[in-house]
Amino acid sequence: MAASEERYSPSSWDNASDNQHSLHQRNAYSVVSGESVATNGGMPLSPTKSDSTPRSSVESPGRYSSSQMREGVHAGASEGTGTIESVALVDQGFDESVLRALCKLNCGIPLLNDRIKQSLASCKEAVTFFKKRAMLEEEYGRNLHKLARATNDAYATSDGKAGSYVSAWHSALRNHEQIAQNKMQFAARLHEMCEDLNVLIKEVDKNRKVSKDMSNKYEKSLNDSTTYKEKCKAKFDATAEELERLLMQKEGEPYRDTPVQGRSPGGVGGKRAIGKAVAKGGMLLKGRNPGNLQRQEEDVRARMSRESDAFRDAAHKTQGIRQEYYNFQYPRLLRALKECVDEIDLGLQYHLIRYGFLCESTVLQDGLTLTPLDETGSSPAFFYFTMPTDEWIEAPPGLKATLEAIDNRTDFNTYMQSYSFTHEYASNRGPSRDDRDDDILPPIPPPRVYNAAQITDRGRPTFGVDLAEQMARDDVDVPPIVVKCCEALEKYGLESQGLYRVGGPQSKINKLKEMLDRDLESVNLDLEEWSTDTSNVTSVLKMWFRELPDPLFTTNLHRAFIDAAYIENERLRHIRLHERINELPDPNYATLKYFMGHLHKVTQYEAVNSMGYYNLSVVFGPTLFGPAPHNPNDQTNGIADANAQNKAVETILEHYTDIFVDENEEA
Repeated sequence: MAASEERYSPSSWDNASDNQHSLHQRNAYSVVSGESVATNGGMPLSPTKSDSTPRSSVESPGRYSSSQMREGVHAGASEGTGTIESVALVDQGFDESVLRALCKLNCGIPLLNDRIKQSLASCKEAVTFFKKRAMLEEEYGRNLHKLARATNDAYATSDGKAGSYVSAWHSALRNHEQIAQNKMQFAARLHEMCEDLNVLIKEVDKNRKVSKDMSNKYEKSLNDSTTYKEKCKAKFDATAEELERLLMQKEGEPYRDTPVQGRSPGGVGGKRAIGKAVAKGGMLLKGRNPGNLQRQEEDVRARMSRESDAFRDAAHKTQGIRQEYYNFQYPRLLRALKECVDEIDLGLQYHLIRYGFLCESTVLQDGLTLTPLDETGSSPAFFYFTMPTDEWIEAPPGLKATLEAIDNRTDFNTYMQSYSFTHEYASNRGPSRDDRDDDILPPIPPPRVYNAAQITDRGRPTFGVDLAEQMARDDVDVPPIVVKCCEALEKYGLESQGLYRVGGPQSKINKLKEMLDRDLESVNLDLEEWSTDTSNVTSVLKMWFRELPDPLFTTNLHRAFIDAAYIENERLRHIRLHERINELPDPNYATLKYFMGHLHKVTQYEAVNSMGYYNLSVVFGPTLFGPAPHNPNDQTNGIADANAQNKAVETILEHYTDIFVDENEEA
């Protein structure tokens, strides 16, 4: 009994409380909420062990807790200075309402343990992805840097051109080296993030296990105390039953005729109910001597008093342990586990946001390497501002500007002068210009230069003429050249492999274009010259669309079509493109309807010509959209929207019947 009381003494909780305090002892781990990045390739600093002093920080001596992690880094650079401004990822402060809700649940600790395991699994997947991405970027950067260096060294020993070309070539290779350096810096930042996340995973998992062990210890103590109380209660009930039997024997009543027999779980005579009492000295059946019965009664009453006191003490101690566990230890364990949940969730979110910033920063640095911007950020730069020295210095030209600076004419003149000076009087020079038989031979006539202006225009021009203008001039609903070419292709070319994708010889394309532009009605596309090779007709038709002053989808609606094509939801993208088509001018709408009907027929022969929706969209996406409108903020010149252009044409072709064909009209 003394051993049991010592085992459940309240002092046992003191050690548990001391162990619980260890959950809040964490290693140093500071969070940087403001990071500075330069426009020449800077990356956000690591959230741990930062060497540079940030503009603002929330550093503390202890490892970052859930409250610190709520102050994350927003991956955005302010315009002009390149400073990353911090914003709160979530509201600061522990969510007490969630803790109160967890306290009402019997499964609060298993719930939080399983949630932490889910978060740890997600964090490990993110670490795996970051690690593989870092390896890819590192390998790409090293190979690109190695290629640029090897090419630069090889050109020095080759017989390549000199002059402005070699300067531009070396400058372009230096641009590639800078891009490779950006990739390797990106990979290094990803490796740092992987290390930080691995440390976070180990710490959170360790704290989770400590909390779980403490919970198991507290629950075991409570269960043991409850079991001991039940044993005391069983002893008290047995002693009470023994006393009741003794009193009945004393009054001379037979035991088998009393209600006590009904309470006994044993057989006839109730021997099983009081077996233990008889074995421990009960003298109920040894005789009916009044003195013996009195001594037996006093002995049983004394034992019953001791069992009652033991049961009362066990009940009070069990109740105290239960109240202390559910009112104090249980909330503390839930709070510690909830802080682990917040720590791993917010830590993972912080690094994901940092990863997004690093991706944007790397792409931005590559773009600035290819096309540097001036101080206003709106045009290519010849100078840029440096943060350390606060001065403007000359910026290296971009890749496109560098290659455009090649002056082939000057290089050739320089080469010609150098070559003639070196080889003019060499022994292996060419035939002499002076010949004594020149006076009897007629002079060689100069080559005849073909002048397109000499060709008389006997028809109405159709290439390069505004769509609405030529349709009003010809008084037609669809341009005649579109009708003529589409009818010929549907007659002779629907089963041609790679229709519209394979081009014809440039000489025949120019010839057919000139004929159609001079006199459209007189051109007979049924002739063998055009019917046997429909690639000439397809090339001319695509050329006609490209030379429209205003593209078929119009410049005004260009951005609207692109935005609609970026919509991920298939149904919503179809609806938005349908709305944009309805906004087209009447000539553009009529031409688009006719031409999409023609392409719809082409797709019906996909098994033969291999031209389905996707292949046709790749061909006609840039053709029907034309060049992107000038945007000073767009450094890609619309190249990034090429996939959206193809997606728009593909969606329109897939839903041609829904967009253009009425219910009462046959497709």
